Amino acid sequence: MTGLLDRLALLESVRTSVGHRQNVAAVCQELVEAVVPAFADTTDVEVLDDVVRGEEPPTVPLARDVPLRRAALRGRLRAQVGDVHPLPAGTPFSDVLSDLRPRLVPLAADGPWPATDPARGEAVRRSGAHSLIVAPLVLGEQALGVVSFYRHPRQEPFERDDVAVASAICAHAALCINNARQYMREWIIASTVQRRLLPRHPAQRPTVELAPLHLPDQEGGGAWYDAIALPGARTVLVVGDVAGRGIAAATTMGLLRTALHTLAALDLQPDELMARLNDTATRLATERAALPASDPLHGEPFTAGCAVAVYDPVDLTCTVARAGLPAPVAALPDGTSAPLPVPPGPPLGATGTAPFPATTVGLPEGTTLAMGTHALADEVLAPAAPLRPLLDGAGTKPLPDVRDSLAVALTRGHRAGERLMLLARTKALPTGQVLTRTLPAGPEAAPVARQAVRRRLKDWEVDDETAYTTELIVSELVGNAVRHGAPPVQLRLIHDRTLTCEVGDAAASAPRVKHARTVDENGRGLFIVANLADQWGTRYRTRGKTVWAQQAAPTPATPGAAGRQE
Repeated sequence: MTGLLDRLALLESVRTSVGHRQNVAAVCQELVEAVVPAFADTTDVEVLDDVVRGEEPPTVPLARDVPLRRAALRGRLRAQVGDVHPLPAGTPFSDVLSDLRPRLVPLAADGPWPATDPARGEAVRRSGAHSLIVAPLVLGEQALGVVSFYRHPRQEPFERDDVAVASAICAHAALCINNARQYMREWIIASTVQRRLLPRHPAQRPTVELAPLHLPDQEGGGAWYDAIALPGARTVLVVGDVAGRGIAAATTMGLLRTALHTLAALDLQPDELMARLNDTATRLATERAALPASDPLHGEPFTAGCAVAVYDPVDLTCTVARAGLPAPVAALPDGTSAPLPVPPGPPLGATGTAPFPATTVGLPEGTTLAMGTHALADEVLAPAAPLRPLLDGAGTKPLPDVRDSLAVALTRGHRAGERLMLLARTKALPTGQVLTRTLPAGPEAAPVARQAVRRRLKDWEVDDETAYTTELIVSELVGNAVRHGAPPVQLRLIHDRTLTCEVGDAAASAPRVKHARTVDENGRGLFIVANLADQWGTRYRTRGKTVWAQQAAPTPATPGAAGRQE
């Protein structure tokens, strides 16, 4: 540098151009771009590998084998960015990290340190550098890394005053790198939490093919998806999104996802499930509002969106409710697509008592259902979205190909923000795996049901013990429906991965297990069912209810068997 004004101008340029990004490597790249060629012909930035990973920087003196990562390099030095290596002892680079003092190093051909680090020494010799300043990246007693400034013959060698300039440059860079490190640590934690909370590999189900698409944001987010198995071969498809970024959004997503799994196990209708999930979100919002004013989350609004779709492969219907997310799009097998007519519900956690209306629609086999977060509404889901044509023909293409085409198109757009979509292709349960029978309303209903079940279980080659248990369960459920329910009474037996017996009637009264006394002649029906079945429960419909019981299926169903209405 030729004078004081030039040095001051350089420092001002470094302060204004370094530190705008929140990534350690990106900040280091900003540094080398700011000082080459204004201060040096070549600049090499090496940062402790733990710092790059967001860990707390160590205090001096450092261990001899501590690894450093070459985070940025600009100039004529031939070295690999991203290379991880320890610094051999006895070189100016390791000495700087020992005492945290910058050095003006002469580059004589017979100097002592190249013999200690021959690879670096040879690279410096080939670059033609004739002057070197090595300065530490340091905060207090914590070492973050080291910066090497080289000059080649076209510039004058460094002077003593340039050492002070290099120190000032590195002091500002160290502060920016540490800020980026702290941000990266939070981002790594948030991303890890979200990744661990999301389904690792969605389990493919016989009646639904799944292809999730998740494009995470650099700052982390709170989007999630789920596919939850329900009795009767049904599946709950879920897409959700928590507003905000970082650890708070990821942990809130985990709380809502856990609550949703618990509610799904109750076999609620989507509108009621959404209402109860909203109760959980409202409680979380109240807790956040009550945080101390010093807490970063105090005063930050709590909002989340969710869409829930329950697909029934026997009736080929889908019941959908949504809260603050766009309507799902159905891509039909004929190549057309349309949004499902699902009324919008308010975001989860919002004030007010607005309902979450549900809509039931018929879906032909092979329909592709696309459910996504708000970030995808303008890009994919809206009728006039630029990528909507990729969904229009989705019903005629392999589902992974549709997902990959969308991923490529969305990535090419370079739009910021987290984006998540769940693609689900529906399949029908083969009719040979279902028995449906409308039963009489009198005491003869149980014998008729047992006879129909016995014949069908024989067709499915179910073993005698399971068949006897199933007949007993059917008899008790049908008896309860006749005595305490209202006609019409319908029996449905489904042989999928499990063996499920469903008995529906038009009464809305809730069945409950009674503990009958020894002398009582009645009251043991559901107690017997609860002991014989792996699971049992009640599902309420618009008119009436369905009581179901589920047990393990010891042998696979026979898909080719002819189904019939008995």
